[in-house]
Amino acid sequence: MFDFNGKTVLITGASYGLGEQFAYGFAKAGANLILTARSTELLANVAATCRESGSTVTVVTGDVAIEADVQRIISEGLGAHGQIDVLINNAGIADPRGVVAEQFDTETFNRILSVDLTGAFLFARECGRHMLQRGSGNIVNICSILASGANENNVAGYAAAKGGLLNLTKQLGVEWADRGVRVNAVSPGFVVTEMTGPMLEAMGMDKWISSRTPMRRVGTADEVTNAVMFLASDMASYITGIDLLVDGGTNASNGTFQIPPIHHEWNVDTPQVPTSYEPVQPRPDWYQGLSGGIPGLHYPMPDAD
Repeated sequence: MFDFNGKTVLITGASYGLGEQFAYGFAKAGANLILTARSTELLANVAATCRESGSTVTVVTGDVAIEADVQRIISEGLGAHGQIDVLINNAGIADPRGVVAEQFDTETFNRILSVDLTGAFLFARECGRHMLQRGSGNIVNICSILASGANENNVAGYAAAKGGLLNLTKQLGVEWADRGVRVNAVSPGFVVTEMTGPMLEAMGMDKWISSRTPMRRVGTADEVTNAVMFLASDMASYITGIDLLVDGGTNASNGTFQIPPIHHEWNVDTPQVPTSYEPVQPRPDWYQGLSGGIPGLHYPMPDAD
């Protein structure tokens, strides 16, 4: 579906998780790669797999939150490939402790912003300058469903950073639109990767997340990769400044049931087509009082006496 032959793609946070999957996807589509992260060993393993697909790969380790590292990474990448056609701003960190906002420490908050927001800006700015000089380029920022809505997961720093990155995407997308550089975002929901899969499945989090998702399942890395590659490709040549949600319908919903809705039983003559989805919890006893439906609509009104 995608053809990136002759293109050079820079991917941050490429050592594992989604960044690793993005690297494999672009390599199979013919792209040459500049891969960066903090782990030399993990990057080397990803690069070796990409080279098996015929991709020319340059590995440069560094920290996205350090401006000198960002400039060095881009300089070495340009030195090796001559140009950067696509930037995938993927590097990001979160805080899995679940600390509530009123107790969230400043050091952790600032560290998350420095990687997820400032680091993404530094790469966009430095790559953007090169792309603007060439009159051609494409940036895809990896945001999150938490960029456009909150939840009870207690991730104040992450939500703030991704919200800022989403607005930065729109600003750059508009500001650079008439100079040949497109900037878009992809916002994944909860996605299973080799890194997150064991934890989500072992703790039963995948079932809880599925119960809150209209599609009733978590996402896969391939589904996010397809969205990223679409926005990075010429197929999206008239698209800039948008956020493509890959979340199973989560952000389109005003709430998704975990207890089966009682109204599914009201209309016995027009029943819901069965689904294989099993709710995360059964209906409580108090819910059954509504099982007959609405008086006067689904069954006769009780006599006044």
